[in-house]
Amino acid sequence: MEIEDTYAEAFAGYYSEILITAKNRNWLMAVVNSATGFATSGVGCSCEAGIDQILDPENTPDKRIGATLQFWIASWDKDPVRALELELIHRIGQCVLTAPTTAVWNATESVEKFDIGRKMGFFGDGFQKEEKLYGRNMVNIPRMMGEFLIEKEIGYGKGVMGGNLWFFSTSEDSALKAAERAVHAINSIDGVVTTFPGGVCAAGSKVGSRYKFLIASTNEKFCPALKDEIEDSRVPENVNSISEIVFNGVNENIMKEAMHHAIEAARETKGLMKISAGNYGGRLGKYKIYLRNMRKKLL
Repeated sequence: MEIEDTYAEAFAGYYSEILITAKNRNWLMAVVNSATGFATSGVGCSCEAGIDQILDPENTPDKRIGATLQFWIASWDKDPVRALELELIHRIGQCVLTAPTTAVWNATESVEKFDIGRKMGFFGDGFQKEEKLYGRNMVNIPRMMGEFLIEKEIGYGKGVMGGNLWFFSTSEDSALKAAERAVHAINSIDGVVTTFPGGVCAAGSKVGSRYKFLIASTNEKFCPALKDEIEDSRVPENVNSISEIVFNGVNENIMKEAMHHAIEAARETKGLMKISAGNYGGRLGKYKIYLRNMRKKLL
């Protein structure tokens, strides 16, 4: 199995991490899935979002089961900070406030803050109130199924988006198993999220297209189905499936840690021929996360 001497090209983005708590795991996962829906890629979604960690009750302010979620906007957005604030307002308002038994807490360590809780409070139509609970400044909003608590201020910061790995495999099963192992390793690291369904992308893209209205399109040089149809295919003869994982992290060091834990988790997968990554000559961003060099440092 070859680890290609290359790098994943990543770019800057703004993120906010919140903690949602609920009565039980059933309602927690219902609201988590709703709040992070349609948020796989900034190419076609209004934001990127994913689960960071599932927390046991002893590790949350109100001693109920919880999940930390990250929401991301790329720095090249016209006004990324404002866009991120609007995403939080819309997703918390429509997906969390409306869900039974939920509460929202700040989970971002940063100086910069949004006053999301105060703004969400207007839904209370004058009946909302601010109070100190669990050592935090909370906004209490009455609703038909009890009170909704949300922390008054939610933090945000600047991180790194677009870390990625490609798994060249002899079969779809092998490509999927390698990606699943890599995602599982990344999910064990605080501060990193994968945003595609199950953490795996089946349709890796390139920057640009022959169609002017598309900013990204299928990466035909790495499509196994096209290896006998195009002259410049980069799919090796025995490779029949290439899976991709994409991840965002709160800083560059965490991204490097995630990258190389993912490689170690996937590298012994049967049928895996090569691990590589996507880079685009600096058209996406300034961060270069090398596959080989950092792995040596970690070992």
